[in-house]
Formats: sequence, C-alpha cells, structure tokens
Amino acid sequence: MPKLNGTHIVERLRKRIVELEAGEEVSAKHIRVLLTDEQNTALVAAWAEQERLRKGKRIRNEAERQALGIKSKRELRIAAFKSALEQAEDNEIAAWDVKLRAAEVRQARVYFDALIAAKASGKNEQAAETWANNELTRAGLRRMDGQTVRYLSARDREVFEIEDALRAKIRANLTAAELEQFALSELLRISQIL
Repeated sequence: MPKLNGTHIVERLRKRIVELEAGEEVSAKHIRVLLTDEQNTALVAAWAEQERLRKGKRIRNEAERQALGIKSKRELRIAAFKSALEQAEDNEIAAWDVKLRAAEVRQARVYFDALIAAKASGKNEQAAETWANNELTRAGLRRMDGQTVRYLSARDREVFEIEDALRAKIRANLTAAELEQFALSELLRISQIL
C-alpha cells in the first residue's frame, strides 16, 4: 500500500472521525497509519491513564464516570483524531507545496535528461527541444514550450461525436425565438471569454 502523504491525511481523518462517531469499528492499523508517532504515543499514554483511573473504582452511572474523567477508548480515539485533524489541516498547504515542488523537479529532470540525450545523439538545438517536450508529453507532464497536447481515446472521440449529433438535433427542433436566445447566449459566453 502506498504511503499516505499530507494531501490524503485530512480526508482520511475526517472519514475515520465520522465512522467512530457513528459507532462503527475502526481497526487499529487504520488508527496507527493516520496518526504520527507522537500522536500514537500520546493515545497509548492517555489509555494507560484511563486504565489507572478505572483501577479499583466501581462506576455506577454516567455522572460518576464524567466526574472521575473516565473516557472510553472510542472517545480517546475521537479526541486524538480531532487533534490530528487540526494539525493536518494546518500542514495541508505545506504538503501541497511539497507535492508541487516534486512535480516541478520531475518535469525538469525529464526535460533536461531528454534534451541532453537528444543533443548527444546529434540532433540540433530545436529538434532536441522538441524531442524533450515530446518526452514531457509522454510522461504526462506539462510541456516547457507551453503547447497544450490532449490525447483523445477512441471512446472520447465517439462521445464527442454523439454529443455534437445531439446538439444538432436539438437545434433543429428549436423555434425561431429559441434560436435567437441561443445565439445571444453564445455571444455573451464568447464576450466573457475575451
């Protein structure tokens, strides 16, 4: 299983909190994975403290339990997850920055490796740059020359053809007033783009 990074943690913590609050069972491995080592240690220490509080005491009702500060394991886990969620939300932007930086480094590495290899094979400067940009496209990364390349599968082309046919059929059934409104809305959309 791939390691979770800061961009996944917030969503997973929210999901586990909802599960715990709904009374569902959450396995120990899911708890350990989502919490840091310090948070896991704090959770174990909090449970040990709860066991110490319970020792030798007979709790008869909820009021006594609250007066003694005794919590269930589920309540401790929810508190730990909420604390971890606050920390994860604070660190989420930094995690996205790290991921963005890693993507930029990968893009540069692919580009320059391909550029150097193309020049070593005897290609001129322009051909080498084109080759390097094509390698970026193959790797699924943004090209350095700013050109946008979109790959359409056979299924995508079929879907677009069907959508175009449906639009043509709908336009054929429009009245003159509806056609005029449609043309005005298209002009408005185009003017907003420009």
